[in-house]
Amino acid sequence: MASTLCSSSTCAPTQSSLFSSFTLRRRLPLVGAFCMLSLGLSNLYTPFYSSALKTGSKLGVRSHSAIRMEANSTTVPSIVVYVTVPNKDAGKKLAESIVTEKLAACVNRVPGIESVYQWEGKIQTDSEELLIIKTRQSLLEALTEHVKANHEYDVPEVISLPITGGNLKYLEWIKESTRE
Repeated sequence: MASTLCSSSTCAPTQSSLFSSFTLRRRLPLVGAFCMLSLGLSNLYTPFYSSALKTGSKLGVRSHSAIRMEANSTTVPSIVVYVTVPNKDAGKKLAESIVTEKLAACVNRVPGIESVYQWEGKIQTDSEELLIIKTRQSLLEALTEHVKANHEYDVPEVISLPITGGNLKYLEWIKESTRE
């Protein structure tokens, strides 16, 4: 009904678009985190939000606080790496060794992951912990070798996703906190 009360050029959002926007905002924190890591933040912009980021005028966003990775010489190409581990103790030990060796600036440990996978011809379900590792792209090979040498799985998960942009200060910190 709300969509029939206004013309297309001066119309406020319709009731159905408000509902879908509200629903999206409620689900975005959970789903959005994985989408942003998988797709990159730039792939999620709407035209309005994208122009707000460029101008810095709308939504209270300043254009200098967010950057694209290739646009700045004070950062390095960076990645997010996912590694699963069988339990809390293994996650803590591996996360600490990765940061100690300066193979990553930060490792988030996410407990309570349930993985369903096929192994040796059978469907398996296991409780695991997910490590979300932020590092330089150039350290992926060394990080992978470190994980393989210090992991109890025969074939540990080590997958990387590019960081295409973000908070300039955080991206500079990744560079400063990792070895070259």
